[in-house]
Amino acid sequence: MQFTKAEEYGIIGMIHLARQPRGAVVSLSEISKVENIPDKFLAKIFQNLTKSELVKSHRGVRGGFSLAKTPRKITMGEIIRSVQGEEDPMKCVLKHHVCDKVAACPIRKAVLDANKQLFAVYNRHSLKELADSY
Repeated sequence: MQFTKAEEYGIIGMIHLARQPRGAVVSLSEISKVENIPDKFLAKIFQNLTKSELVKSHRGVRGGFSLAKTPRKITMGEIIRSVQGEEDPMKCVLKHHVCDKVAACPIRKAVLDANKQLFAVYNRHSLKELADSY
């Protein structure tokens, strides 16, 4: 599987937060600058991460973002799902109107099984583990 830029940037942004002292509030501009991620794109990604309750948004002069849970309790799978939404990247499998052969599709089950196994692996890797190896 190849990550989208949004998924990649979401993971990198979350790793950046995980590497900060516990409870630290970090501005998007800092993450954007340090990690070389376009700030407007990062803002959109962090909206999703906030809605998924993986990060907390802090307003004001010293505003920014902090992790909503400890890095040990956040998985790579949660980050990816938060960024991509509930929609799976294998659109032909989940969006029946895209393909008129969905009822008789010879690869549907295999693709769904592979995706389930892929996310099982992602869910075994915590944000702490990712941050420690970055």
